[in-house]
Amino acid sequence: MVVGQNAGYHRAERLMGCNFDLTVVAADEGSAKDYLDLAVAEIQRIERLISSWDSTSQTSAINRMAGTAPVVVDRELFDLIQRANGISRLTDGAFDLTYAALDRIWAFDGSMTRMPDREAVRASVAKVGYRHIRLDPESSSVYLPEAGMKIGFGAIGKGYAADRARELLERAGVKGGIINASGDLTAWGTRADGQEWKVAITNPLNREKAFAWFPISDRAVVTSGDYEKFVTFEGVRYTHIIDPRTGYPSSGIVSATVFAPKAELADALATAVFVMGIETGLDFINQLPEIDLIIVDEKNQLHVSNGIDLEVYRADN
Repeated sequence: MVVGQNAGYHRAERLMGCNFDLTVVAADEGSAKDYLDLAVAEIQRIERLISSWDSTSQTSAINRMAGTAPVVVDRELFDLIQRANGISRLTDGAFDLTYAALDRIWAFDGSMTRMPDREAVRASVAKVGYRHIRLDPESSSVYLPEAGMKIGFGAIGKGYAADRARELLERAGVKGGIINASGDLTAWGTRADGQEWKVAITNPLNREKAFAWFPISDRAVVTSGDYEKFVTFEGVRYTHIIDPRTGYPSSGIVSATVFAPKAELADALATAVFVMGIETGLDFINQLPEIDLIIVDEKNQLHVSNGIDLEVYRADN
């Protein structure tokens, strides 16, 4: 906590299956508690809406009714799915909500001794394809036309929840804060001491060492990494992030950090970049306004998009 007219108050919670760290700048502890309660309640609400693990959620209803009938959902969920499909089109399917239907033929716990055969990989994506999602704006309904299709928000949900919590806190009058959903981070205003919020880009081979520190006020940053979840066959390192178009794991990238106006967008794009690979991912991000990217490759080398001058932010500066 920072002492002064205002102070920074922090809370850590287990939400949406991951660790959330929330910090708000407030005048006193009582106000801060109310603000943090508000943010936690909002994240819990979103989890009830989008969780595919909760059998009572609208997302579970969509999956359960795949191949049978459309499901009328809250406009909030409909709009989130519609935006996700827009990102799928933008990334040519490198990001895809229907990845949830992937057959789990890859294991990243050390138990795999050889590559799956090609037919098994091909079959694993048989029920995947964002283009098949049928959205009816008039009825606010969602339909998965084939039994066994599923949607999941694992690559966008935490970012969306962080954005929503931030919006709620800003409307409540919180002038500065930071929400970190296990690497999906959004910040606004300044710290209690007036300094900028900053995020470290860490060395995947030594998590205690930072390559660089970046200011992130009024911006979101999301890092996707495969520091531990990978397998190696014939000298090729395959990560746990699967290309939903092919069924094969991505390779070449150890971490991808995306800076964007919203955590929801950064979350989805970080996953997409992993799938695209270094050159295609950089070229793609360089075409998008207000989006920046830092990649750490499997040789521990940094690659940055055109909008980043890495020397300005080096940790040793």
